[in-house]
Amino acid sequence: MTGRPQCVDEVLESEGVVKLRVVLADGERVESVLIPDGDGHSLCVSTQVGCRMGCVFCATGRMGFVRDLSAEEIALQVRVAAEMGRKPDKLVFMGMGEPFDNYDAWRAAVELIIESRRRGGERPSALGSTRRMTVSTCGHVDGMARFAREGFKRMGFALSLNAPCDEIRSELMPVNRRWGMEALRDAVLKLPLRGGVVLVEYVLIAGINDSTAHAERLADYLRPLRCLLNLLAYNPTGERGPDWLATPTEETVAGFVTRRESRGLELAAACGQLATRE
Repeated sequence: MTGRPQCVDEVLESEGVVKLRVVLADGERVESVLIPDGDGHSLCVSTQVGCRMGCVFCATGRMGFVRDLSAEEIALQVRVAAEMGRKPDKLVFMGMGEPFDNYDAWRAAVELIIESRRRGGERPSALGSTRRMTVSTCGHVDGMARFAREGFKRMGFALSLNAPCDEIRSELMPVNRRWGMEALRDAVLKLPLRGGVVLVEYVLIAGINDSTAHAERLADYLRPLRCLLNLLAYNPTGERGPDWLATPTEETVAGFVTRRESRGLELAAACGQLATRE
């Protein structure tokens, strides 16, 4: 890796996963994560300092909302990664914050990233279009409706679901109290999904959403959708996490469905672990 840009005050690396803490002009900080992906790297990009969604299993949510990032600050994370010698081949807007809660800046950042690559005089790159970008939402239905209207047919779409029913989801994710699971599924069905497929993210929490009965209810809920289920065991968030949240056993996970291994746990760089305030 090349030298560290001045705006980066912390770099942690383990097994190829790199977590970067970027200092913004006003002194606030955001984290982004580089993850090995085949012969290249995916970059997990933040869109807010903190988050107002308040998901109980997420360190960013427990940090609270500080402020939105500007389009330039969102795009800055891509430039920083490239300057450190890890030019990303894919972008996933799954870092700190809810992208659709900062829709205008997120949308403008996508355009900035694409245009900066085109102006560089290089051959068209992976980030010269939305084809190798994915945006993740916790279920911001208004933002999803706008995403559908604006026709993002090439961009990947991921939904952080984490529960098989409204009762559990509302306990874990306050956004569900505004937009319940029926409205959420209806919104997904209206999206111009790339390949017609939605990536459904589901964090398994011991005793909360990880039983065989939960799996059966989840399957019923997802049946109308063409989806890929991305299953992860809960990533501990240190002192930030409520004491009733726990990682399920390997046996429980194996009894649910096949899961993807979390990357970056030892760096607190895995899903739900990004936070820049103690």
